[in-house]
Amino acid sequence: MSSVQFVARRSEERGNADHDWLKTFHTFSFAMYQDRQHELFGSLRVINEDRVAPRTGFGTHSHREFEIFSYVVSGELEHKDSMGNTEVLKRGDLQMTSTGTGISHSERRMAPNKSTSCKSEKADKWAKVVAPMGAKDVVIEREASGPAPVNSPLTLYATILGQGKSVDRVFEGKKGYIHVVQTSGYIDKKASGASVRISSQGSSEELTLREGDGAYIFVGKNGTSLTVENDGDRSAEIFVFDLD
Repeated sequence: MSSVQFVARRSEERGNADHDWLKTFHTFSFAMYQDRQHELFGSLRVINEDRVAPRTGFGTHSHREFEIFSYVVSGELEHKDSMGNTEVLKRGDLQMTSTGTGISHSERRMAPNKSTSCKSEKADKWAKVVAPMGAKDVVIEREASGPAPVNSPLTLYATILGQGKSVDRVFEGKKGYIHVVQTSGYIDKKASGASVRISSQGSSEELTLREGDGAYIFVGKNGTSLTVENDGDRSAEIFVFDLD
């Protein structure tokens, strides 16, 4: 039996909606989009890929018993919450909210894009951006360097992979999920743009993903390694979730 199995989640098969001010994709069931085959994966419940028009956003709304993180791909995002926190996130920044028994927050996109530069810690290598409390390098102070802490068995890695480059990631959990960010713009048809090929040493499994595509990864044994290779004509921004 193969040590790993990939199951594609194609971009055009996701839920999507165009609200003029908001163009969004839903990997899992969310709001009006409901699909029993794609409701959650381990502790991962939501992956929404949102494009928010400048000077608009999500008004104040409430959550409870969720851990929510926002990762900014372009532009700037202002975040406010009922704990009195206000912060402006720039390209590559991550904001983490642990809702506990209840919290209200808002998110608003600021002016049009000012910068599209990538951060060096993600260039052609994995950067750990979210990890469980108590994991190596996790710091609980706000705006600290290092991965944001969560109370769930979930670790998130990000990379910006150049043409012809490849990176490996050894899984610690029983499953994983990979997502290629749709950096070339909103496309609700078959995925295009950047292209990556994923494989695993010792396995015949192989899959090509384009922008907006993702894949469920079923890890067959401890120490299974994922190889991600950029086989396209431009850089690709990629997330990998390591899940229990």
